[in-house]
Amino acid sequence: MSSRERILGRVRRALADVPRDDTPYEEAVARDYLREHGQRSVEETVELLAENLADYRAIVHRCTPDALPSLIAGLLADRGARSLLVPAGLDERWPAATEVPRVQDRADSTAHELDRVDSVLTACAVAIAETGTIVLDGGPDQGRRRITLVPDHHICVVRVPDQVVSSVPQALERLDPARPLTWISGPSATSDIELDRVEGVHGPRTLEVVLVDSRASAEVSSSRPEGSR
Repeated sequence: MSSRERILGRVRRALADVPRDDTPYEEAVARDYLREHGQRSVEETVELLAENLADYRAIVHRCTPDALPSLIAGLLADRGARSLLVPAGLDERWPAATEVPRVQDRADSTAHELDRVDSVLTACAVAIAETGTIVLDGGPDQGRRRITLVPDHHICVVRVPDQVVSSVPQALERLDPARPLTWISGPSATSDIELDRVEGVHGPRTLEVVLVDSRASAEVSSSRPEGSR
């Protein structure tokens, strides 16, 4: 018996005495809370996302689809990356301008092997403006959860405005709860009781988010959190 089967068995036993005519889960909790806080235009929502991402110490870049390959190549060169992990379903055009050797996402890759990878490049499922959160769902262009938790540098591409929503409730409507969801608000960090912040504890020390907007000009811009280099 697998761990999954064991857990589901416990859930079934815990629910065995629930009456069949009990209130369905979808109706048991009132869903009359605000779907978003205030009214914003698409541009204002994207600006809020960029602001909150930077506030969480992510490094935010903006570009057009045509400029994306050169931007990614530049980020990897600035990082001095010697290896780049790419999910199997990632758009091949994105890393096309870089000569950094590729590492494929393999199911049998160990944590030690992934720890030797310098950078990982993925897409995302959705981005939440109000919380500055990027959500991955393990799709073909995002790969398995571990590839964005072990390497020290994560470049995540967000398609603007299609993948940007205002709030968590709006994001949940787009996500499949049965998929392996990873919610990312800035680089991995923790603080002790003295509020000393330590980054890179259980995920990448550096998170770079690229907002790709087909409506924008060809100009490439970046915004770094205060104190970053």
